[in-house]
Amino acid sequence: MWSGAEQMASVLGISAYYHDSAAALVQDGRIVAAVQEERFSRVKHDHRFPAHSVRYCLEAGGITASDLDAVVFYDKPLLKFERLLETYLAFAPRGLRSFVQAMNVWLSEKLFIPREIDHGLGGSYAGPIYFASHHESHAASAFYPSPFDEAAILTIDGVGEWATTAWGRGSGSRIDLCAQIEFPHSLGLLYSAFTYYLGFRVNSGEYKVMGLAPYGKPRYAETIMAHLLDLRDDGSFWLDQHYFNYCAGLTMTNERFHRLFDGAPRPPESPLTQRHMDVAASIQHVTEEVLLRLARHVHGQTGLPNLCLAGGVALNCVANGRILREGPFQRLWIQPAAGDAGGALGAALLGWYRILDNPREPEEPDAQSGSYLGPAADPAGVPALLDQLGARYTQFDDERALCRAVAELLDHGKVVGHVAGRMEFGPRALGHRSILGDPRNPATQSTMNLKIKFRESFRPFAPSCIEERAGDYFDLEVASPYMLLVAPVREERRVVPKTGEPDRFGIELLNVARSDIPAVTHVDYSARVQTVGSGGSPRLRRLLEAFEERTECPVLVNTSFNIRGEPIVCTPEEAYRCFMFTDMDALVVEDCLLLKSDQTELPGAREYREQFALD
Repeated sequence: MWSGAEQMASVLGISAYYHDSAAALVQDGRIVAAVQEERFSRVKHDHRFPAHSVRYCLEAGGITASDLDAVVFYDKPLLKFERLLETYLAFAPRGLRSFVQAMNVWLSEKLFIPREIDHGLGGSYAGPIYFASHHESHAASAFYPSPFDEAAILTIDGVGEWATTAWGRGSGSRIDLCAQIEFPHSLGLLYSAFTYYLGFRVNSGEYKVMGLAPYGKPRYAETIMAHLLDLRDDGSFWLDQHYFNYCAGLTMTNERFHRLFDGAPRPPESPLTQRHMDVAASIQHVTEEVLLRLARHVHGQTGLPNLCLAGGVALNCVANGRILREGPFQRLWIQPAAGDAGGALGAALLGWYRILDNPREPEEPDAQSGSYLGPAADPAGVPALLDQLGARYTQFDDERALCRAVAELLDHGKVVGHVAGRMEFGPRALGHRSILGDPRNPATQSTMNLKIKFRESFRPFAPSCIEERAGDYFDLEVASPYMLLVAPVREERRVVPKTGEPDRFGIELLNVARSDIPAVTHVDYSARVQTVGSGGSPRLRRLLEAFEERTECPVLVNTSFNIRGEPIVCTPEEAYRCFMFTDMDALVVEDCLLLKSDQTELPGAREYREQFALD
């Protein structure tokens, strides 16, 4: 606890009860901690009150709940409830089952947020509870941590209270939202409708649609524009609700939608056809067009050179890359936790700057500390923990020697799990909870997908690259520390297809080497890049440098440390279990290196792997 002259003003932000609950703590204007509840509960996209996350944030700040100056919730539940009631009344009597299901949660939790917060804080917080609007929280999460003193702001998601898209401007410590598009007209829900139609889970499978899109052709794009979406020059749009079921039903689309796209929704886990890939390519194409028009309009209205993005749609890194390359803005900053989890951070920052009326000084490269804002293991306690788990390991007292040993493993085609430092806030693994591989090896992508991640073979991986060398591999003129930009692989890195390979299409393209770093090169010769500068993660930077020293390649494959259906690992114990239950070759936990060949098989691990092999 803090006392006397050392007392620091503290604001806690909370997001909960919709998607990806989280908590964030701001102290004296500094982002001290932020984490999703799923990282503790192990329930992917956990929407419940983030009790574990709150506890962690308070501990990270060295305070108790009674020391907080303000608690801010990321949206306005009563306004959201109003939208829910009006929508169901508009569609009645259709949607009764959906209405009854929704009411159970609202009447037990969502309408009583102050009670839930009081309970979650152990009854020891007696201060004020504030409620920000959903898109204000997104806007705050985008602008306040950015390096800009003044910037345009664009937020796009499924739906908040009523707004689905909003734009405005930030200046100093002030944010003003100027205009919005309202439910049921939503770019996020349109993309989610196609996510559902393609057999992926809504609110978690949208990135699969983005990853599938390069395998297809946008032959349905005109159909979408002609029947579903009335898009204006300024980026505003209207959706024809005759094709959707999300307003009052239990599904996203209806029979009219299915006829329009030549078939019923794809059953989950069933084979993907070329039609599915073409549908994915089409909605991705349309989404990019909407976002480019919105960006141009916002630039025209504000006249500002910088743009901040947040909301779930801002995780569409392909569209972000196009905005940067083709849009009118000079600089772009995207909140790494752009979805609802980031709303907790935005709420905390609104509390600090708007409610407590504090001044703001922008920081370079930003104020988000690489988004390494989650829990960390105590390095001194790791050996004892590994001993308790029965693991065999080598402990290094020289980090550079450890990195050289890992580089040698990677150079020999091994796949290495890596856990060190504070875990990442947001959906991207940025080196602290990552699985690493050799990007030069053509087999790396399929090996990591099928034998470690247990997921669809088409799913692409991202490259982490030494920032100063990124221009040698990618057409990217800016830093991309948060893996939120897709950039073309440079022409000189590309590989000319062999005889017969140009005739391949669809998923067959996966087996065509497209560059000298094939494991991270998408079928359209692009890559989702993370640049690692001298001020980024020291460990990841040293790993990249060790790999470059050995191979002359400053790039590594970097994917999140988890298996399909589970959140990213948080603790060393979770990392060890994931390591032992997959075909991962090696594991680094802080300064300890484990080789799979040295370990004793855990009970059930072989059977676990075999069930996916049989599938």
